[in-house]
Amino acid sequence: MRFTTNLFIIAVLAGLASVGLSQGAVEGTASEDVETPPFPYDAVITGDDVYIRSGPGTNFYHCGKFNQGDRVRVVAKQFSWSRIVPPAGSFSWISMQYVKIDPANPGVGVVTGDNVRVYAGSDFVKPLYSTTLQGKLNTGDKVKLLGEQMDEYYKIAPPPAAYLWVSTNFTKPAPAPVEPPPATAVAPSPGVQEPNEAVVVTPPVVTPQSALEKYRALKQQVEAERAKPTDQQDYSELKKSLAEIAKNESADKAARYAEFVLRQIEGYELALAVTKEIRLQNEQLQKIKAGIEKARETRLAEIQDLGRFAVTGEFQTYATFGPGHYRIVGDSGSMVCYALPAGSAAQRDLSGLIGRKVGLIGTIEPHKPTAGALVRFTNIVELK
Repeated sequence: MRFTTNLFIIAVLAGLASVGLSQGAVEGTASEDVETPPFPYDAVITGDDVYIRSGPGTNFYHCGKFNQGDRVRVVAKQFSWSRIVPPAGSFSWISMQYVKIDPANPGVGVVTGDNVRVYAGSDFVKPLYSTTLQGKLNTGDKVKLLGEQMDEYYKIAPPPAAYLWVSTNFTKPAPAPVEPPPATAVAPSPGVQEPNEAVVVTPPVVTPQSALEKYRALKQQVEAERAKPTDQQDYSELKKSLAEIAKNESADKAARYAEFVLRQIEGYELALAVTKEIRLQNEQLQKIKAGIEKARETRLAEIQDLGRFAVTGEFQTYATFGPGHYRIVGDSGSMVCYALPAGSAAQRDLSGLIGRKVGLIGTIEPHKPTAGALVRFTNIVELK
């Protein structure tokens, strides 16, 4: 009996031990899982030719590609997909009918309606087929125009609420940047004089944080430049400084941000060039209009002046009906009417006007011998 009892106790203890060991294995496995950092966090792409998608799935169209080592900003997850801040070079589409452009600031559009849809842009999908909604804008919201339009849509910089997606399988959390230790000054040994007491100055190390601060300052200067009148905007120096950051391998994400702003500046400068060309064309058009108006006024004055004449044309003799008879010939060479001087005109020597263009002041009456017209003129004026 005692032996049986001992066997029972041993069996119970063994069972408890196995349960304890099993629980310990599960906890150990769980503790070794890689936990997702709190959102948002930076991640590194682990493969090449990784598609950037407009939505969380392979059925969404792609908006570009990542390569190994690229960094992304992850703001959320959905199943095996990470929602990310649009990287440099990303863009969106918005309908032109809901955007008004200020001629004095052509790089910025103002939304003129409510709940205006913004769609994820792709160089591989036309705007009409870019159907992934990134958000909605309302009246008064501003968008940055990138200088292109297609199918009645403007290409714009992604608004703040716009995001894209990448497969989580090709990302891993990026390690936090390590700040370099501060330089420590080494004092010379007592009684030992350093030669010439020279001081060695270590060049400053460009950290991602300092590059990011410089980028932010330049971004503010770009915005300030954009606020100026179009004929005063100059981005040449800002582009040089941004290019230095973009080419700096240690600048991390500040380099990508700088590259993105450089592309925006290209769009701004393109818009400025278009605006300048339009202004020049408008000035030329105004000059043409002024010339046309001046010619019109001159012509009207001539017409009003010619209105006092009964007839105008080339003055020729016509001896068929006897001396003192004349005729008027038009520009086509055909006769317009007969002419006979009367009153003071009959006393003038008209020989100097033969073959000249003149205007006759007088009355028009039928010319019975020919069933034509006869002008009895009391005055004759030579015309230029």
